[in-house]
Amino acid sequence: MTEEAVRTSSALTALVADLTSALGAEAVTEEPAARKVASTDWAHMSPILAARLPAGLADVVAYPADPEQIATAVHLAHQHGIPVTPRGQGTGNYGQGIPLCDGLVVDTSRCNRVLEVGEGWVHAEAGTSFVAIESAARKQDQEIAILPSTVGSAIGGFLAGGSGGTGSIENGFIWDDYVSELRIAACTDRPELVTVRGADCRPHLHAYGVTGVIATATVRLVPRRDWIGLLASFGDEASAVAAGRELMRLDPLPRILSVDEPAVVATFPADPAIPLGRFSVRAVIDRPTETAARAAVTAHGGVVEDVRGNGAAYLASLSFNHITHRARKARPELCHLQIAGDAMITRGEELRALLPDTMVHLDGFTMDRAEGPTFAGMLLCRFESAEKLYAGIERMRELGVQVDDPHTWLLGGDLTATRAAARRFDPAGLLNPGKLPSE
Repeated sequence: MTEEAVRTSSALTALVADLTSALGAEAVTEEPAARKVASTDWAHMSPILAARLPAGLADVVAYPADPEQIATAVHLAHQHGIPVTPRGQGTGNYGQGIPLCDGLVVDTSRCNRVLEVGEGWVHAEAGTSFVAIESAARKQDQEIAILPSTVGSAIGGFLAGGSGGTGSIENGFIWDDYVSELRIAACTDRPELVTVRGADCRPHLHAYGVTGVIATATVRLVPRRDWIGLLASFGDEASAVAAGRELMRLDPLPRILSVDEPAVVATFPADPAIPLGRFSVRAVIDRPTETAARAAVTAHGGVVEDVRGNGAAYLASLSFNHITHRARKARPELCHLQIAGDAMITRGEELRALLPDTMVHLDGFTMDRAEGPTFAGMLLCRFESAEKLYAGIERMRELGVQVDDPHTWLLGGDLTATRAAARRFDPAGLLNPGKLPSE
């Protein structure tokens, strides 16, 4: 064993002892199965990541029970120089939750209380599921403004790794006035919970935990609505898209609006309201808008196949990245890209010619408040090689299609504020190392 390995082993032994003393023996484990679960996310959904992602395996997993224990665990990792990766439920991530440098995984799932519900906001601990948050909000005739389609996800993980989802047609993305306050556990030389508010929350959103571990969050609630599921079908894409656009002008707006071509529909579980060979339009709408929604469908030549009073959760499972999951279960050779912009529709025939077996799923979003709701998409295609996929991406961009590459564990975009926050909250660079590109 090298001298460095001896030092690391000694530091890990000391960390485990200190964590056990601070959190309790039941909150710390070195058990192999638990370490493997805590080191796994949904990177297997990407054939590129499955082949290229460095293997990472936590040396120890801690399960803090409250924000103070999260801060303690992160501080102890700093004290012993051990990398630390924060974890929510591990859903929807593509390598962002895998500990590339091993070390400590802080699993926040036991820190899961709804702390307070106010008018227009809810304050909850990082590990609180959206099921619990929505339940608490609905008791006060409210609901959460944005939530992921996987409602078992935790609020901290969603804010650290997500961007939008159910509710985004009306409320945009998580950085659009969704988060009013965060308490951040800093990786510093003392246990430290720092409260940030308003615009100061932004560097901690979709940052994979490199700017501190989210311990609590205060996010926006909106008035509760009586959501129902409308399922319609169309004979052609243009009619389906036009009806979808009209449905996104309902007042109030739908919570979910999805459009799928027949090839995507073929990967769904059998449902008479989603007939094979036709374009499917599905919307979660407020019950008082049902008459207007039906009229929008029929005006564009569609058929209302069904309206379901309890259909909201089911339609959420047929939206966003659930489409990728379902499609790859039916056809494992497929991979996906996230796309946006009018060109993905207006130049759809050219788009589908770029990569083999291309098919497109659409979801309603508000990208720009001034422009109102529009579509974003999930492009599915047969994966042949990374080289061919990235060549296709370049050609898509030449068509005017916006492409977001999910096949990476690195943060992207303008990282100026992220790096500044990381220097403040993680001066030793121990938080989720390998995810923030070097300058």
